[in-house]
This record gives sequence, C-alpha cells and structure tokens, in this order.
Amino acid sequence: MFTGIITDVGRLISSEARGDTTLKIATAYDVAGIDLGASIACNGVCLTVVATGHDGAQGWFAVQASAETLSMTTLGRWTPGQPINLERALRVGDELGGHIVSGHVDGTAEITALRPEGDSLRITFRAPGRLAGFIAPKGSVALDGTSLTVNEVEGATFGVNLIPHTRAVTTWGRVSEGDLVNLEIDTLARYVARLREWQAA
Repeated sequence: MFTGIITDVGRLISSEARGDTTLKIATAYDVAGIDLGASIACNGVCLTVVATGHDGAQGWFAVQASAETLSMTTLGRWTPGQPINLERALRVGDELGGHIVSGHVDGTAEITALRPEGDSLRITFRAPGRLAGFIAPKGSVALDGTSLTVNEVEGATFGVNLIPHTRAVTTWGRVSEGDLVNLEIDTLARYVARLREWQAA
C-alpha cells in the first residue's frame, strides 16, 4: 500500500526486455535499506525490487514489469533519462498524507489542457470511458503515483489543480498537453461500484 505522497524523483537508467522487462532506476534513496522483494511505486505502478547497487556514488534499484503491466501503463514508453515519481511502501505507523493507493494502475489518462490559475496549474485529463464513472468531484485519484483531488468532472474529462510545491518535488513540473499518465481510481469507489453491481444481480 502507498499514500500517493512522492518522496523521490528517480531517473530511468535502462530498460531491458528479456522475458519480463527489467527497469534500472537511479534514486536518492539509501539503497542499502531497500530489501530485495520490496515494493516501490514507480509513477504509481507497484513494482518488486529484484536488485540494488551503485554506479559510483549513484544508488539504483532494478524492478521487473510483466507484459500485462506494460499494456496497462505508460512503462512501455519510458526511455533512458525519464524522470519517475517514487514512493516506498507504507509502513504501519506512517502518516497517511494522501489517500490509500494500491499501486495497481487501472489505465492511462491523457492530458488535454494546461492552464495557470494564480500560482497553481489547472490540468485537464481525459480518462478511458470504462473508468470515468469511478471519478467524482472532490474525490481522490492517483495520477503517476501522486494523490490528487478531483475538482470537476464532465463525462470522461476531469480536472485537478497542482500547487507549486507539488510541481517542484514531482514530475508534474515537466508535463505537456498530450502526455499520458498512469491512472488509479480510488479503491473505495471501486468497491462501492462492485457492491452495487452485486446487489443489482
């Protein structure tokens, strides 16, 4: 489990497809404290650490992504140098600053507009039609692993506001119109919808 509060912006060093795809990611985390088998959310995707090490003073960890993960997320589009929002798994007793995020991405959303609003930036997204019904005004979504509050919804389109701090400490200061981002709907919305479906059956 994660909270959607980004704690490092890593960088893709390499991507190697051999069976599953192995991604090597540079990080400011102390890799001596990352156990093999640990989960790290990489742009919102929960991935399992399979190796750690150093290239000189630069620490790195490696994770593996299956074909299913690549098909549902933006990972297959990553190229070396790609900045990546990172969050280590939630531990019992940690502060829950965002919302409960599983790291199981539901699909991708497209950035359709960027508009300054005071010091903030309003970003509009288009969600896949199958996910649009799970997104509600003032509800939570995880976008590229970042816990964000939905401002408005119109059909499959929704908007969020990003304050300067969020843009400074995540990859959100680098986005452009047309970019795809990983979208995870709120877990509570998922279970409410499933309960209603079951009751109607």
